[in-house]
Amino acid sequence: MSAMPSFDLTGKVALVTGGSRGLGRAIVGGLAAAGADVVIASRKLESCEELAAEVERETGRRALPVACHVGRWDDLERLVETVYGEWGRVDVLVNNAGMSPVYDSLADVGEELWDKVLNVNLRGPFRLAVLVGERMAAGDGGSIVNVSSAVSYRPTPDVLPYAAAKAGVNAITHGLAHAFGPKVRVNAVVPGTFLTDVARHWDPDWFAGVAETFALKRGGEPEEIVGAVLYFAAAASSYTTGALLDVDGGWS
Repeated sequence: MSAMPSFDLTGKVALVTGGSRGLGRAIVGGLAAAGADVVIASRKLESCEELAAEVERETGRRALPVACHVGRWDDLERLVETVYGEWGRVDVLVNNAGMSPVYDSLADVGEELWDKVLNVNLRGPFRLAVLVGERMAAGDGGSIVNVSSAVSYRPTPDVLPYAAAKAGVNAITHGLAHAFGPKVRVNAVVPGTFLTDVARHWDPDWFAGVAETFALKRGGEPEEIVGAVLYFAAAASSYTTGALLDVDGGWS
């Protein structure tokens, strides 16, 4: 009889960007519950500190809060040096931080907005994956999990810069899997519509109509992303790399 696949992360160190809110917050909690010590990176240190205290109190795992803007490469280098200086390793990297500013028309997408969206959603994740992936490959290996988006497959006019960046995330996922294999696995979770704090600003009637096009007829709860991330982070996915896993409720 075959052994059950392992989702245990005891003794591992997991770094999550955008970890203080939304999907990142749920991911941090899930990784800590699976046994990992966690690094919570986000722009606002206070939010990271508050979640770190909660994680340590509720799970007994260690949690390190670090302020970091993923669109700035100097910040990423400081983040990596801080984590390795504190714990000497990263076993799991989750590139979760992202942003998608609202604009009135495509003509209103200026150079500053375009660069900001690409910097946070693509340039930063690439750089951080390279900085950590090289150390993983030179050490005991590890797992990198990128968080993409369903709009990377089916872009709509209101999120074109974001969709373009996330399509790039899909591309670097495959390329980095080959760059850092066989010791490092690189995969991506591709979320659909999740009911994070952003959803509070949506018109309920509008979203009800949108959700009717989903196979599951609803948006996802943040905790529902955790299983996919945990699968890629743990030994359960030991023969999976360069893969994209849709978690979108059957988005049409």
